[in-house]
Amino acid sequence: CCLLCAAILICHSFFHQLPFLCGLHFLERRASETAHLIVGRTGKHLFLTDSDDGRRPLLLQMVQDHDDIKFRSGLRSFKRRVAYANANFDHMVGWRTSSIRRQHELPKHRLLVRDEKYPHIVHVDRGIMDRNETEVSANLCGPEEEMIRGLTQLQWERVDVSFQKSSQRLVAHNTIQVKSYWLNSDGADVISHMMDNFLV
Repeated sequence: CCLLCAAILICHSFFHQLPFLCGLHFLERRASETAHLIVGRTGKHLFLTDSDDGRRPLLLQMVQDHDDIKFRSGLRSFKRRVAYANANFDHMVGWRTSSIRRQHELPKHRLLVRDEKYPHIVHVDRGIMDRNETEVSANLCGPEEEMIRGLTQLQWERVDVSFQKSSQRLVAHNTIQVKSYWLNSDGADVISHMMDNFLV
């Protein structure tokens, strides 16, 4: 299920918000046309260009239960669903993508407050859903909106992270998960936050 959620978020990012492409449509189009040459079938999935046997792209199928596979029901079976997201400096996955929010739902930067115990945690949203916000966006269309609408049928807690003052900020994508301790050690407080906030 974690892989399912990660795949959907990555797809959501690649399809329309891959930060290092600078939001330039012609770069995004070229990337979608060539991704399969670099990462094979996964590239087609990430850019929603797979349509085997006339089926909808896999990652669009994955935002709901589809045929015999219970994608959303699988996510629903978890007591808590928490998205940790870099608020800045993540060049692979944009903030709204990784936090499963629409642009207007992102916290304002001036509201982001640091936690003394977890210096890189800047905002925690316990997942109280604002139905009015959901209804305002309900008439938007497109695959990106379909994915976010499907995922937000479930309640999510969101933890926003910022490495803005860190010397490791340019590798925030790996630092948030401490991919390599000697390169990404500043993310250790994020991992501590996860451990302290989850019952095992």
